[in-house]
Amino acid sequence: MPDRPNIVFVMSDDHAAHAISAYASVVNQTPNIDRLARDGMRLDACFVTNSICAPSRASILTGTHTHINGVRTLGERIDASQPTFISLLHDAGYQTALFGKWHLGEGQPHEPQGFDAWEILPGQGKYHDPEFITAQGTHVRAGYATDIITDLSLDWLRGRDRDRPFCLLVHHKAPHRPWQPDKAHAHLYDDFDIPVPDTYDDDYEGRGTAAHVARMRVRRDLSPTDLKEDPPPGMSEEEHGAWCYQRYMKDYLRCIASVDDNMGRLLDRLDAEGIANDTIVVYTSDQGFFLGDHGWYDKRFMYDESLQMPFLVRYPREVSAGTTSDAMVTNVDFAPTFLDYAGVEAIERMQGRSARPVLAGSTPADWPMSMYYRYWEHDDDPHHVWAHYGVRTHDYKLIYYYAAGLGIPGAGPTDFPPEWELFDLRTDPRELRSVYDDPAYAGVRAELTTELERLQRQFADVPRH
Repeated sequence: MPDRPNIVFVMSDDHAAHAISAYASVVNQTPNIDRLARDGMRLDACFVTNSICAPSRASILTGTHTHINGVRTLGERIDASQPTFISLLHDAGYQTALFGKWHLGEGQPHEPQGFDAWEILPGQGKYHDPEFITAQGTHVRAGYATDIITDLSLDWLRGRDRDRPFCLLVHHKAPHRPWQPDKAHAHLYDDFDIPVPDTYDDDYEGRGTAAHVARMRVRRDLSPTDLKEDPPPGMSEEEHGAWCYQRYMKDYLRCIASVDDNMGRLLDRLDAEGIANDTIVVYTSDQGFFLGDHGWYDKRFMYDESLQMPFLVRYPREVSAGTTSDAMVTNVDFAPTFLDYAGVEAIERMQGRSARPVLAGSTPADWPMSMYYRYWEHDDDPHHVWAHYGVRTHDYKLIYYYAAGLGIPGAGPTDFPPEWELFDLRTDPRELRSVYDDPAYAGVRAELTTELERLQRQFADVPRH
């Protein structure tokens, strides 16, 4: 048995947990991703601390909240010289590699550091014939991004030093907007309509102003590039809404089909080389995503469809097959978890906690029962989601829309009147009715307000009063 396991960390972009069949998806089948759930553990309460691409990625690498690592919005780029789980693993003798999406800036000091090999997409990158950046320069690779990223990963595995452990990051662009599938899946679902969520026609009554003014509605705000063709003439408003949803969802799911196929290729290689038992394999996404839920696409809000991250892990030496856990884990916990498995001590700066005992099926008695969230990119164009922070427990969620950009890069300049929302997740899991002003919840409101303040002190964040 090796002293230190290999680590393969696969992360897609905007892949909602409810678009994975291991999470009981009603819209999708992902047989290869599901192999991790069958052979390992599915986390059912894994949450992002800032639901947008670059900030989440920075938190995953550094084990810190975004106000600590400096990537609060898409307008801020990472100083990649700060310590990450990759740099610590590399210093401890691990071989390290990254292929695919980086999205944290380009050029020094923003480009990947601590990797023996890396090849990344510029910004969001392209689906077809994408350009890649390396330490030596840029070049175009012919083909489909998801296939190419997997090819690069498999090629690196072939050439690695087999006497040393490795950490490989496989970071897919898919299924990020504008959802351009490959040829193999271009006609998937042509003869099948995707089920529509029962909140698709949400009128946002029972919530604050923020939900009403957000511009992420499938029926109204998708661009011609997203939809790829004009709607048929003569449609009613209801027919147009249904048409937009099918166009959006079918291309989104077609992109995931390619991710799933390539996940199968990667798992097959580990099996063929006989290293599956010695390798931790994780599949996740950088945040959740709205799949027509509340009528929306995109993410950003603290509502659960956006907040929940999929997290599936296989490690036969420690993680029992076919298990699940509802212990709360956040993306800030990923870095200390990987370091723990590798026998490397997490640095004091890291704000997360190793989930290794959770994955072993033995949640510690003092494991966190709440998580802290903050979205900074206030009223940005084109989505117009207001800045907010909040606390989620297993039963309740408290959100404060402070609705101010605070002058930070990537945030809008206009302040709006602040507002609160409180949801009882036991009776209202779809978060349709805020009970913040309900006298029956006065005690819960007070307790959560106190917990929110405690978490802000714990994570050294400054509240907006």
